[in-house]
Amino acid sequence: MVRAESMVPVRMRRVAVVAPEPALRETLVRIAEAGCVEIDLAGDGGQDIRGPAASRLRRLRGEPERAVLSAAPPDLEALEREGRADLLAGEAQLEERLGSAVRHGAVAAVAGWCPEAEVEATAARIAGAGGALIPLRTPRGVDPPTLLTGAAAEPPGHRPRTVRRSFTPLVTTYGTVPYADLDPTLPAGIAYVVMFGLMFGDAGHGLLLLAIALVLRAGRPRRAETLRPLWPFVAAAGLAATLAGVAYGEFFGPTGVLPVLWLEPLEEPVRLLTAAVGLGAVLLAVAYGAGIVNRLREGGPAAALYATSGVAGAAVFLGLAALVGSVWLGQAVYGIVGAAVAAAGLGLAAVGVYAGTPGGAAGAVQTGVQLFDVVVRIGSNVVSFARLAAFGLTHAALGAIVWDGTTSLAGGGPAGVVAAVLVFLLGNALAFALEALVAGVQALRLEFYELFSRLFETEGRPFTPWHLPVQHLTAPAGEAAARAAAERGPAREEEV
Repeated sequence: MVRAESMVPVRMRRVAVVAPEPALRETLVRIAEAGCVEIDLAGDGGQDIRGPAASRLRRLRGEPERAVLSAAPPDLEALEREGRADLLAGEAQLEERLGSAVRHGAVAAVAGWCPEAEVEATAARIAGAGGALIPLRTPRGVDPPTLLTGAAAEPPGHRPRTVRRSFTPLVTTYGTVPYADLDPTLPAGIAYVVMFGLMFGDAGHGLLLLAIALVLRAGRPRRAETLRPLWPFVAAAGLAATLAGVAYGEFFGPTGVLPVLWLEPLEEPVRLLTAAVGLGAVLLAVAYGAGIVNRLREGGPAAALYATSGVAGAAVFLGLAALVGSVWLGQAVYGIVGAAVAAAGLGLAAVGVYAGTPGGAAGAVQTGVQLFDVVVRIGSNVVSFARLAAFGLTHAALGAIVWDGTTSLAGGGPAGVVAAVLVFLLGNALAFALEALVAGVQALRLEFYELFSRLFETEGRPFTPWHLPVQHLTAPAGEAAARAAAERGPAREEEV
């Protein structure tokens, strides 16, 4: 069962990191090590808060592969002399945050954001350094940063949300979900793999995708290690393609290995086309429903009622769907109801669009043009899902060509059998690579342009916590000790 909190971004709390001035550095070091607090920087307002570590780093004229933070205050001169750009980069980031602190007497504080579930653990972590994490009220007019549930670190003892995390790039590639909106990660992933499966419907090719997913899960090849978190996504796409292939009776083409359980794409293209458009209409209806919820959460009832991606647009869509249904079924009553609903939706949309214009005759013309665009877009968006059938037919046609070539060569003696095997293997390899690319791109296009365009009207700001690995010196803390440890070389350092 889907939990309610999984349908919205991770809840954020506005917090202040407060510490006595002498303990502020160690407190911030622990914050960096925890990696779950985003700290506001005074430099965001144009103020230059770079310190001596940043100056020394610029003189080295080299960017480190990663920044590392020293637990104890380091000797900057020794770090520059030894070319430790990693430690200088970490110290420069720390100086930036120290420069952003607000000071009152002997106490200093920086403000930021922290996931609500991590507030207690982070407060306990910095308490040992003398710091405190104080929850604050969210400022008016300021939206918290967005962290999708699938991208969040899992609390200890919880099973990792690997499936949701593998679907997250589908959403983040389009943009950052506004904090007030629903998190569409899981529904978007399911919709994507279903659409991919319809276009890539071949049980043999689907099983190959499943095998690729298992290879990725095993961390092979090593050069593809960065793709390992995506293995559930690839496996889901392979499963969808396998199930569609079973329904079509396709196993590396129309080989006859599987019976046809639903339809043969090349024999019943109209039926496949109707199913594709019907699926598109259902997905658009779901997208409108999510859009209504998002407009309500963003701007209240008025925004939800008058937006073309809210109630107004949904009414136009449903009314036009009823009109088409009346023609299909031959029931005039559906046409009358549909026309009334569509007209009501256009009226609501006209109010919302006109309110955003300068008014007068120009505003009326602009409203009319935009309403016409709303109707045309709804029609084109529904028809656009016909590509699910079109590319499904293309995949079936390629499989049939390869299989026909294979069977025609197989009767030509030993040489013909060898040629048939080569045609079968190379033909299926080409069909697999080409159709996987085409189906993947087309499913992404439908997701972005037809569905996400109704979910999102604005873009949020991603949550970017400050996270650096911390290096603890074996020598006692302090500048002189850090210099001595640096001079003895990195062999006496232990990185944690």
